[in-house]
Parts: sequence; C-alpha cells; structure tokens
Amino acid sequence: MGNGLSKSDLIIFLDEKSNKYNNQSFIKTDPIQIPHSFQKKEDIEISAFLTSIISWGLRKTIIKNSYFLMKLLDNSPHDFILNAKDDEISKLNFKHRTFNEIDLRYFIKTLRSIYADQGGLESVFKSEKNETDMHLTIHRFKKKFFSRTHPLRTTKHIADPYKGSACKRINMFLRWMVRNDSSGVDFGIWKNIKPSVLSCPLDIHSGNIARKLGLLKRKQNDHKAVLELDRNLRDLNPEDPVKYDFALFGLGVFEKF
Repeated sequence: MGNGLSKSDLIIFLDEKSNKYNNQSFIKTDPIQIPHSFQKKEDIEISAFLTSIISWGLRKTIIKNSYFLMKLLDNSPHDFILNAKDDEISKLNFKHRTFNEIDLRYFIKTLRSIYADQGGLESVFKSEKNETDMHLTIHRFKKKFFSRTHPLRTTKHIADPYKGSACKRINMFLRWMVRNDSSGVDFGIWKNIKPSVLSCPLDIHSGNIARKLGLLKRKQNDHKAVLELDRNLRDLNPEDPVKYDFALFGLGVFEKF
C-alpha cells in the first residue's frame, strides 16, 4: 500500500481504529445524534437526510442548526412534511451557511412528493440489481429530486458524482441508513442496498489520512479520488468497506494522525 504496512497489518490497524470510534460514545460528538433522537423509520430517514445536507462547517454548529431545523419541523419531520400547510412552509426561516429558507422550502415540498407518491427516500435511492456502487444511483436521485420546478440556487445542495463531486454528504447519509452492525451507530434500516456498494464520505480529514496510509494517491478530494479509495477499501474489506470511514475520520479529527 506504500505505507510500510503489509495488507494484513493495515487491516488490523484499520479494524482497531474503526472499533475505537464505531461505538455509542461517538454518537454524542457527531451529527448522527440528530436522527438518533427519533424512533420512527421515516423520521430517522428525513432527519438524517436534512442533517447530512447541511453537514459542512464546524460540527458544533452543524449539530446546533440541525436540532433547530428539527424544531422548525415540530420535532416530527415525517408528519410535518406530509401535513404542513403551504403557509406554514412559506414561513419557515432557516440558514446554515449557504443553505437557507428558499432551499429548505423546496426540500420540504419535494420530500412531501417523495413520501406521498414515490414510496419514500429508501425507494428513490434503490439501485439496480447489478450495480456495484452507488454513483449512478446518486446521479439519478439528484435528477429526480430536481425534476420539479426549482430555484436554480438550490441544486448546489445535492452533489452529483457525474459532475466530479466526491458527494461526501450523500455518501455519509447512505452509510447511516445502510450499514448494520452491532455498534448501534449506523442505523441499517435500509435493507435493499448492500454495504458492499457504499462509498466512503471523503473529506479533507479522511482524504489526508487515506493518503498517509497509502490508500489514496490522487491529491484532489473529488469523484476520481472516491473511485480510487473505493477500490482500495474494498480490497481490504469487500463486504463492508465503509466501516473504515470511522478509522479515517477518527484518525484525522480526533488523533491528528
């Protein structure tokens, strides 16, 4: 791998670090705590999706603003999305960095269509049987999400791998929904997507650690880097490559590796 470690030693190292951070204590430091405050499947999905969409910047601010966003949705996001009157939606006032009330209102109305007419988020993220990754599925999802008349500015809040993006936030959301293990961090409530097809939510922290460990050579954190990291993580753990997101993130954020 170009890091001085054999493949077997690297697996042992990454497993150890993943287990260190993939546990209940991680939840209280991470935006994943917001969907963990709900019990109903649809509330978990919607709160996780909206939280992931605004997950850039300081983690403390992301968590604070995500809780505020849930409060705007009466702490019952599924019910609000289905039943809120148009004047309630038009009064929503929210801002997190460049995501504002214009974007939120479109997201709410589109999520209403997804849950009322299309079977919910799990259904619209369903991949084709023979697909070995989620890149085309994410591309299709963005097209569906913006198939209604929409503010042009709002499209930037969902990334597209086919436009070169690493799609960090959508990949993080998919990890939350799909991965299922005994740790209780990720939810594993979506059964029609296999963990083996997920991609690591690549950002500056995980990218830097991946390079130090010889898992990534590309300098930019973009779609091509995700493809390279996908190949190397699947070589180490074909069934659950994104388990190692905990190791890469923890080493970068908490250990300053």
